[in-house]
Amino acid sequence: MTISDIGPRPQAFDLEQVTRENRNYRTVAWSGRYLQVTLMSIAPGHDIGLEMHPDTDQFLRLDAGRGRAQIGPAKDQLSFDVEVSDGWCMMIPAGSWHNVSNIGEEPMQIYAIYAPVHHKPGKIHRTSSEALADEDDDPAQWSEQPAVVHHDEQAGLRAASETENKPA
Repeated sequence: MTISDIGPRPQAFDLEQVTRENRNYRTVAWSGRYLQVTLMSIAPGHDIGLEMHPDTDQFLRLDAGRGRAQIGPAKDQLSFDVEVSDGWCMMIPAGSWHNVSNIGEEPMQIYAIYAPVHHKPGKIHRTSSEALADEDDDPAQWSEQPAVVHHDEQAGLRAASETENKPA
């Protein structure tokens, strides 16, 4: 199944199927005015990357694989630490440092819902390295953003390589 981000128009698709089929580190599936849906594939031994979004609440759900979710008030205080697997979800409040690591033997397939919108509509990043280097990933001008936007923070480089999420 192929999906296209059509912006803030009605959309319907099999979310579990497209999440399981996604092979990109991040694929923006739908961008609304107030929230966004992205799909992620994290290779075994890799992670999303320790980060903090001061103005963005997130909902993450695993549709395949096993992971370790770590969330906390500071990058060195990840006091919430739990193993997650197929069907589990994680709610990450704005301002929380967080990371999700793949601790399984297969790719970890996740979908994420951000509020407010966080990425450029339709954006695809094949790898986490590509995502980190992307300087053209701002939300659409028609999306609603906080009056004062604080910049996201990332703690170092992700445990990734350029080939981490490419199909074998």
